[in-house]
Amino acid sequence: MKLGVIGCGKMGSALVEGAIRAGAIAAADVTGCDSHPATAQAFAETSGASVVPAIADLGADTYLLCTKPQHAAAALEALPAGDALLISIAAGLTSKWLEARVPAGVRVIRCMPNTPALVGKGAAAFCRGLAATAADADSARLLLGSVGIAVELPESLMDAVTGLSGSGPAFVYVMIEAMADGGVRAGLPRAEALQLAAQTVLGSATMVLETGHHPGLLKDMVTSPGGTTIAGLAALEKGAVRSHFIEAVHAAARRAAELGAS
Repeated sequence: MKLGVIGCGKMGSALVEGAIRAGAIAAADVTGCDSHPATAQAFAETSGASVVPAIADLGADTYLLCTKPQHAAAALEALPAGDALLISIAAGLTSKWLEARVPAGVRVIRCMPNTPALVGKGAAAFCRGLAATAADADSARLLLGSVGIAVELPESLMDAVTGLSGSGPAFVYVMIEAMADGGVRAGLPRAEALQLAAQTVLGSATMVLETGHHPGLLKDMVTSPGGTTIAGLAALEKGAVRSHFIEAVHAAARRAAELGAS
């Protein structure tokens, strides 16, 4: 794979650096291009990849589109025609929209990563455009999976992915902040409360992923009759916290659909 990175900001850099660390691609096979020379230079320094001033000079067989959505059309116009794959992480841009703008011969895969990819713990989903092949899906899975997990889903579910894993980190940060506030209220120093809250969320998520147990079962394992945990769970249920989390994901998914239609 000869990878051309269009937009060398934080997310593009995270994906490329993760793929290089994982051995999925060699730095010598990566070339980046960014409209901001300082950003391109920082990308080259941190990843070991080379950079070029123009998209037409990338010389790639696989392109990773990491621009802001409003800059995507101009970037796609600069792509050369020919047998190549475009993997787009530009938010809200459908495969149909992308396919209408790429040159002849370029196949499309649309992805929705999330910001924890910046620390190698991302949760991403992707879908194939009409001409994309199984080998193309493997390429997307390789790149996205190098910084977390990557699942292939129908494009009809991408708005739901945006609501859950795309927006979800913000919901979790609110939860961590609130748990830390609760610790402070109970007498803990702020720094230690935040550290304990964040590590508790990290450990609990790891338990779900590594044991394969349903979260309800893991919850029950912590909950003793008449104990502290059930008292706290009762307070959460009184505040309808679970239904609010459900509605938060649903509201974010609805908004994603609105933005995609605009």
